Amino acid sequence: MSCTHISTISLLPHPKLSQQVHREECTQCFTNQDAPQGIELCLTCFNGACPQQHAPIHVHRTSHPFTLNIKRLQRQNGRPDDQEPPPKIAKLAIQEEKEETKYKHITTVKCWLCDPVLGLPLPDAITDQKIGALVNASMSSMSSARQSEVKAWEEEIAPCEHTLTLQQIASSPIAESGGQLIDNRETTGLAHCDDCLLTQNLWLCLTCGNLGCGRKQFGGLDGNGHGLGHFEATNHPISVKLGTITPEGDADIYCYQCNDAKVDPEIALHLSNFGINVQNLTKTEKSMTELQIEHNLKYDFSLTTEDGKAFDPIFGPGVTGLSNLGNSCYMASVLQTVFALPAFQTRYHRSITEHAQNCTYPFPAECVECQMRKMADGLLSGQYSVPRRSSPQGQGDGGQQQQLQIKFQEGIRPIGFKTLVAKGHAEFATMKQQDAEEFLGHLIDVLRRDARKQGVHLGSRDDATAVFSFGLEQRLQCGNCSRVRYRVDFADKISVSVPALEKKQMNEETTTDGGGDKKSFESVPLMLCLDSVLLGQEGLEYTCPAGCGNVIGLTQSRFKSFPDVLVVHAKKFQLISWVPTKLEIPVLLPPADELVFGEQYLGKGLQPNEEPLPDDGPPSTAPAVPIFDEDAMMQLEGMGFPRVRCEKATLATGNVGAEAAMEWLFAHMDDPNIDVPIDYSKVGKSAGGPEPSPEQIVMLSDMGFTPSQAKKALRETAGNMERAVEWLFSHPEDMGEDSSSATNANTNTESTPLPPLPELPVRYRLKAFISHKGPSVHSGHYVAHIKVKVNGEGDAQARWVLFNDEKVVHADDESVDALKRLAYLYVFERV
Repeated sequence: MSCTHISTISLLPHPKLSQQVHREECTQCFTNQDAPQGIELCLTCFNGACPQQHAPIHVHRTSHPFTLNIKRLQRQNGRPDDQEPPPKIAKLAIQEEKEETKYKHITTVKCWLCDPVLGLPLPDAITDQKIGALVNASMSSMSSARQSEVKAWEEEIAPCEHTLTLQQIASSPIAESGGQLIDNRETTGLAHCDDCLLTQNLWLCLTCGNLGCGRKQFGGLDGNGHGLGHFEATNHPISVKLGTITPEGDADIYCYQCNDAKVDPEIALHLSNFGINVQNLTKTEKSMTELQIEHNLKYDFSLTTEDGKAFDPIFGPGVTGLSNLGNSCYMASVLQTVFALPAFQTRYHRSITEHAQNCTYPFPAECVECQMRKMADGLLSGQYSVPRRSSPQGQGDGGQQQQLQIKFQEGIRPIGFKTLVAKGHAEFATMKQQDAEEFLGHLIDVLRRDARKQGVHLGSRDDATAVFSFGLEQRLQCGNCSRVRYRVDFADKISVSVPALEKKQMNEETTTDGGGDKKSFESVPLMLCLDSVLLGQEGLEYTCPAGCGNVIGLTQSRFKSFPDVLVVHAKKFQLISWVPTKLEIPVLLPPADELVFGEQYLGKGLQPNEEPLPDDGPPSTAPAVPIFDEDAMMQLEGMGFPRVRCEKATLATGNVGAEAAMEWLFAHMDDPNIDVPIDYSKVGKSAGGPEPSPEQIVMLSDMGFTPSQAKKALRETAGNMERAVEWLFSHPEDMGEDSSSATNANTNTESTPLPPLPELPVRYRLKAFISHKGPSVHSGHYVAHIKVKVNGEGDAQARWVLFNDEKVVHADDESVDALKRLAYLYVFERV
């Protein structure tokens, strides 16, 4: 059968450089180019679809008649026959690998006008010069998946004002210990730290030439922090790590002032000031990025019992693994947890075809509903929960690797989901390690925004996130007149601080990855942490609206309603030496892993014997002059900045000090209105008010308010914490600004009614917990343990399953009990 439409294929435009080409996987299910039928790439819009189900739907909806069927086959020897073996990789990084290196592709043009069910194959179409050029352009363009992965392990590091304005106070070769000058022909440079005998992990101060050892790093790299100590003593901000400098001018640069890795565009010039010629240097040590990659790759939760017996891998519906996309374990653990909840299974494990036929988005990759249904089908159907295929002869690295490849799952790759859900987010859009609790909040926020677009009422049966939502009653009492004020906030989790009570070691030594002593902490009952939030009182300074002046008020929090699913966030991270550090504090769960909340945990509102605080009076017609941090103002003006700039900087940074204000000034030097006087009538409005500092937002969030409410209150009160607290209690109906990072609350709660109260006491049983292993929030590994009924087993047969990326195994009771104590997020279902 011949095609009469073939001449129109050559008129189709080639894909643009910025255009996403979904040639690897269907955008509505996880069928990919490795499937026997391959994948259909639309030659008009370059959407990817499976031939059996979603390609006909796409053609019907868009009237795009031509596709390119792509089948990928793995080469037996891993490379084309005429290609030399690849060179040894010298840098620890995941680089873009050419498709032809490991695979060959079979491509066929199809016309769906001739066959609207399966598409009519046109095997000779590629011989046409113009059609062949279109096919080659489609196959050679960067795929949508590769666009998301190409920078997976490379951090986006930029200069800062401290590297750009670096002032050096030494201008001659510097001496190493013993008085011998640096020999430019040497690649190792200086001998050891100026304050100790360490000869590795050495950082050269680019201001004065001091050589100090770094802090202990993951991977066993030792350090005593003398480089940090030098900065604290001298305020010299920029250092370079010796051994990472290359002749091209690449090097590890760290700014202690910014507390982050930076780039020094003039590194060669700055090093020459100390007699160091970068052209004569050779990289001899791993960079910080390489160490972090190596550390994250090495971290793995044990897949064996105490006696060395391997856990049994499992396969089937509800136990599908997720491939790690590169530091994506935080996302995988959250997705496995939420899709184990009945509300998410009922809401999203529906017919993909039904939604695809009525989807209003031009591309399924841009539709949250499409991607959530795709994830539900991938994780719950069991279709993709199959053992990993053995690699061809010549691949792999030994019998052990071959055994692993056969034993565990391949795992589905949620690239499209991550790209869409993380779009526009400063953190989740990157490929760096992120925080699982923050991602859960972000996912809830994305789903609620999408629900509003679809006209779904928040809290209804079609809102799966409603299972997390609960009312939290906030009570404020004046310490002088004893009058009270109540308000109800909606939250999705409870964050509890876990007290760090250091345990004394008795004839026992434990070490960190860096080789130093590791602190051990006393166990803390989880109910004790919850009681401190739900039964305790906290004092704060505020101005009483009843005329008592500045007083100490008491705040309390109680449940106003109870969620179906209670998420408890155990805060075990502390800032130590400017580095977010995780503390392994054991948390003890109650018997039978059950939480019980009686009447004392329930908020009952204004009582007959209580007198309410009066509402605030009408606002003054005269604009209020904001409060400025006078110490910061004096420091900034002493540095020569005009007063109007100093005022704007202190307001924009929330009056948290001269350092933050100075950084803001450097970043806004070129603003066209930097010298325009402040319009005080607009201070507090979102358009012109100060940007609240993260520290202030966290302080108010810890008091039970949402980040959106905290931002609004701080803007309305020019960053004044006292007035912000008063404002929040005076405006209980105001839920604040919309925020994509509101991790703790329903952002549309003003129209969300309280659900009916269950019979007291309310009981919750542990359904899942997410654990983190590693020294900080920026490294390590997340896994999820979930109680799963495998293959339709009854409740009594539900077992703990460990979801470790693509590895899914039955977990034994001993390992589960041990990891429960060190969990980061606990997920309880109401009994």
